Amino acid sequence: MAILDQINDDIKAAMKAREKEKLEALRGIKKVMLEAQTAKGAGEGLADEDALKIISKLAKQGSDSANIYKEQGREDLYEQEMQQVAVFESYLPEKMSDEDLTATVKEVIEQVGATSMKDMGKVMGITSKKLAGKADGKDIADKVKALLS
Repeated sequence: MAILDQINDDIKAAMKAREKEKLEALRGIKKVMLEAQTAKGAGEGLADEDALKIISKLAKQGSDSANIYKEQGREDLYEQEMQQVAVFESYLPEKMSDEDLTATVKEVIEQVGATSMKDMGKVMGITSKKLAGKADGKDIADKVKALLS
């Protein structure tokens, strides 16, 4: 089942169960996905990889917003944002462990033949595509920097 279809089914279930916060998060995902589908140059439908990228981006934005709310002492908004992030993350694949991330980055470094920080762009490009949705871009960049230094 495509991710968009799954979200539509979950919206119906959340409406029936009267889960207001979950429904709001799901509608947010659907809105962004529909915008991506109808964007200029978009093909037929929305591929699951693109859907995962969208959901991952929404989860990152939500957690960044939640951190800002927490810094400003707005616990009510922090809790609301974190509930939405939890809904977003339920659709994402499980994050990679640090050991798996290190192994994958080392593998790409050997594959590309990278020897210094000058090669970081090459390594990041391949690694980011390979680990889309499985690891955060910042974590990948930190690992690449550590291994190339």
